[in-house]
Amino acid sequence: MPDRTPTLPAATAKFIFVTGGVTSSLGKGIISASLAKLLQARGFRVTIQKFDPYINIDPGTLNPYEHGECYVTDDGAETDLDLGHYERFLNTPTSQANNVTTGRIYDTVIRREREGAFLGKTVQVVPHITDEIKRRMLLLGQDNRFDVVITEIGGCIGDIESLPFVEAVRQLRWELPPNDSLVIHLTLLPYLKAAGELKTKPTQHSVRDLREAGLQPDILVCRSEHPIPPDMRRKIALFCNVKINSVIESLDADSIYSVPLLMLKEQLDERVIKKLKLTGGAVHPDLEAWKDFLGRLKNPTEEVTIALVGKYVELPDAYKSINEAFVHAGAHNECKVTVRSIQSDHINPDNIAQLLHGVDGVLVAPGFGERGFEGKIEAVRYVRENQIPFFGICLGMQVAVVEYGRHVLNLPGANSTEMDAQTPNPVIAMMEEQKNVTQKGGTMRLGAYDCELRKGSKAAKAYARNHISERHRHRYEFNNAYLEQYEAAGMVASGRNPETGLVEVIELPNHPWFVAGQFHPELKSTVQNPHPLFVRFVKAAIQHRKI
Repeated sequence: MPDRTPTLPAATAKFIFVTGGVTSSLGKGIISASLAKLLQARGFRVTIQKFDPYINIDPGTLNPYEHGECYVTDDGAETDLDLGHYERFLNTPTSQANNVTTGRIYDTVIRREREGAFLGKTVQVVPHITDEIKRRMLLLGQDNRFDVVITEIGGCIGDIESLPFVEAVRQLRWELPPNDSLVIHLTLLPYLKAAGELKTKPTQHSVRDLREAGLQPDILVCRSEHPIPPDMRRKIALFCNVKINSVIESLDADSIYSVPLLMLKEQLDERVIKKLKLTGGAVHPDLEAWKDFLGRLKNPTEEVTIALVGKYVELPDAYKSINEAFVHAGAHNECKVTVRSIQSDHINPDNIAQLLHGVDGVLVAPGFGERGFEGKIEAVRYVRENQIPFFGICLGMQVAVVEYGRHVLNLPGANSTEMDAQTPNPVIAMMEEQKNVTQKGGTMRLGAYDCELRKGSKAAKAYARNHISERHRHRYEFNNAYLEQYEAAGMVASGRNPETGLVEVIELPNHPWFVAGQFHPELKSTVQNPHPLFVRFVKAAIQHRKI
């Protein structure tokens, strides 16, 4: 390995690294967010970052079937959906620095090599790739911004693509001062029904693989369908070389929002505080607001059914933030929201009444491409004509505009140029600054933009203010050449960008609730601050159910 002078920046925070083994989808993101919530509730300043092992620069070009929804931050980063969990739990925004992929690491190193930054040396995984990983891992821990930085390592221990991240963590643990870092390993205890017992061998093998990579876990979090007996905890502790009180039970929960309380019961936060020698926090976490939310979530007084019309409904994670926003808004209204997913390309004029029978509201989801577009138009027409509460997001707003143009303004062939480049009435058209864009990744209108709401509009009443900021992810917009016709026919542009005049919100004043936004309000809904548009939409659905 070439000689080098370490250039890693000094960090002021403590670092927690969360790895996973045995299988994917065990919930590293939820465990990380739950631990962060417990530490935050004690008064510590906490942030979470996700390192993903795929080669894509970001998930922006990935089909939702591949990776679930693409989450967007205020500063325009297209990120992993786990960042949504982080924000929903902590009620603090994330940024570009909170999600890093292998692709971004290699892209940075290769660009530096092309610039001559390595002085003719051979560029290698160790030290150059691992150095860049470490630099980014430490980035959020500088400048005294946070007391604790939790870093979730994507994938499973043993995966080839995760090895550079694991090696970087190994090096960091050697380089950081004692008690400034620890490793939490999430693993699975499968239950064999025929044998009637939990099995520890997969956990032992997972920890063995981790130790072979140079990392000894400080804490084991064991996912399980059944309680872990004391003798099994001792066995796991003995064979995995951890203290018995560092074997944490993580039972399947009825809601992801119950996990912080389960981890509190298991004293996960206390183990972390002791091992990191954290000082200055409260003796007990203040979780009263969280418990109040859970009480309202689990004891609803109302119930509504909302149809979610989209093209990726087979995969719940494709609309993860929307589903969670309904949880938050439902709890705020003390209402159980049942989401009925409807595949948009299955909708036609003959079955729309049957598919939407009994629903109290309809949300038309965001998306891209022609598939299912006409089905969404049928759904919007049905709810508009039948006075059913409607909420459109991004493409959902564009669908509402096209539907109104066709069936109210009677504009022949009204459409979006995304669906029909030759439409005679392009009521939705590509944004001017997007027309010369050739690269697909990271080039849409991304991140937070301002919006001025019309006084007295449904949107302004929902927000209880006239100036808002929301996150975007789109290339097409309302064609303002048609704005005067639409408003004369009754569709109001109740929200517009103050700089560009872009129509951000449309609504029908004479409809119980017909509101749609070009932005993605679901991305800013949290447990502590349910999004006002979702809150009002659910309230409208409750009122519709009582009619």
